Amino acid sequence: MAEFKKEKIEMFLGVTRKYMQVRGAMSQKDLAEQTDVGVSTMSRFLSQKSTELNPQLIAKITAKLNIPLHEMIDFVEEDFADRFIRLVKFYKDELKDGEFDPNDLGGAASPIAGSEKEVPKVATAEEIDTRTPNQRKEDKVKSNAEMSIREKLESLTPRQRAFMTEFLNLKLEERDLIVDLGNNLFQYFKMKGMDI
Repeated sequence: MAEFKKEKIEMFLGVTRKYMQVRGAMSQKDLAEQTDVGVSTMSRFLSQKSTELNPQLIAKITAKLNIPLHEMIDFVEEDFADRFIRLVKFYKDELKDGEFDPNDLGGAASPIAGSEKEVPKVATAEEIDTRTPNQRKEDKVKSNAEMSIREKLESLTPRQRAFMTEFLNLKLEERDLIVDLGNNLFQYFKMKGMDI
């Protein structure tokens, strides 16, 4: 299973370099020390000389540079996004009791020294969705009005969840500013006759 979109590595590295500058003109050595990895490992990763993308290293970099998840969530595969967000929270010490899953620290692509490789989960018959993408989209549109708030939140994409996480971490005034901007955009689109 791929955790990251290899074709978007340049985007992630660009965001990483940007936040290295924003956080005080940090060097590769400084970032290596903060993430508890070797300088050569960090150098190989940032110069794309390593062949595999280590989820732990990427989560540590994201956590230590405090990179907003919405800026780099497109780099994460959709089926790995929730686990990756938990992994970043783990390295930021933001997980509450019961949210930590030891499997988040090591998978098939990046086992922890001395641990066994993660056994892939076999999907049950109930988990396999045999509908076509168009059928899923139609069902989603039909039932959206009937969904509870919890169901609507669960149906968000990983990118939308990352934005919600960042939004909820803002101060009250900052949230109000985002809401005001959103309302102005909705009014503008309605005025222009655009469907959203």
